[in-house]
Formats: sequence, C-alpha cells, structure tokens
Amino acid sequence: MPPQIRTFYPDGFVDETYLVAERSHKERAHLEWEAELAPADFRKLLARGEFRAICDAAVRIEARSNLLFSFERMALRDAVKTPAGARLFATELYAFLYGPGSLQRRFSDWVEALADLPQRQSKVLTWPVATVFGFIARPDRHMFCKPRATRKAAHDYGYALTYSPVPSWPQYQDLLTFSAVLRRDLDRKPGFKARDMIDLQSFMWVQGAAEYQP
Repeated sequence: MPPQIRTFYPDGFVDETYLVAERSHKERAHLEWEAELAPADFRKLLARGEFRAICDAAVRIEARSNLLFSFERMALRDAVKTPAGARLFATELYAFLYGPGSLQRRFSDWVEALADLPQRQSKVLTWPVATVFGFIARPDRHMFCKPRATRKAAHDYGYALTYSPVPSWPQYQDLLTFSAVLRRDLDRKPGFKARDMIDLQSFMWVQGAAEYQP
C-alpha cells in the first residue's frame, strides 16, 4: 500500500476525515446530477429543446464539486453561450452518458464534440473537461482524470499508464484498466473496498496531488 493514503486516512475509505475531505463533495455532485439530469429528465429537456437549461445545470453542478480548474470552467461556459454550442454540448453529453453503442464510440464522439465547441482563450478539450461529467453522472463506470496527479499516482503504483495531452479513447480505456487494477488490489486491503470510481479517483488524487506530497 503506498504510504500517503495511510498517512492521511488511516481507516481508508471509511475514515471520517476522508469522507469529509475527499468523498462528500463528489458524492453530493452525483446526487445533484441524479436529481436534475437523470436519464428521463435529461431526455425531456432535450425533447423540449432546452439545451441551455442542460448546460446551465451541468456547469452549476460541476462548479459545486470544484473538480475543474477555474479557467477550464470558464472556457466551457463561454463555449456553450451560443445556441449552437449549447445544443452540441447537450446532445452529445446525453449520447455519451446514456446513449446506445459502444463506450469507445460514445467517448470518441464526445471528445470530437468538445473539440468542435467554440473556443475563445482557453481550449475546451482537456482531460478534466472530457471526463468530469461522466464521473459525476456515472461514478459506477466513469473515471475523472487530472493528468498530473493521475499520471504520478500510476507511476508510483507501478502502472505504465499511457498518456497524450489530447484526450482519446485508447488513453481513456487504459485509465479504466488502471482503475480496475486498483479496485482489485484495494479490495484486499481492510478499509479500502471501493464503493465506486469516487473512491478510486480519490485514492489516485491522494497519491499524486502536490498537496498530499511530503
């Protein structure tokens, strides 16, 4: 077991300090998403053409979770201000989260949509933006990627995580594989049986983020 997680949270994923510092705000974001943008509600908004409402809800819920950097959030807000941008974001986000077809195709289409959004100063297509909404909406299957912390966590764990600055399916698939390896290994450790990707992402963050380094 890498040392940082035990140092800060000796009781693992049931540690009271861990629950407050790392899990609660991410879990709360998921519950808010379920209350506003669960599949049936999302479909109704799409059917009524309420693309702006979908964008506003998604950005608002993420902002409360504080997972994106402020410049990433601002770039996204700017990108969905136009009707065309809002429509593209809303329709492709639904397809990625809840649509038919393989995850490979849905993730690739989602990345392509983010690349096509209007861009002002900062680019919209980053790993955090590409992965945050899947993570909030479906923490049972999607992982969030903060590149620097995630790569350090993988390196220190001994996993050769593939990486490119531009999000793509092969790298995301490898991130999901790393997550599965972590879950398998951590399940054997008392206190570290992961409930979902929130616990696994929090583990990566504690292992790789600068704020947790000695």
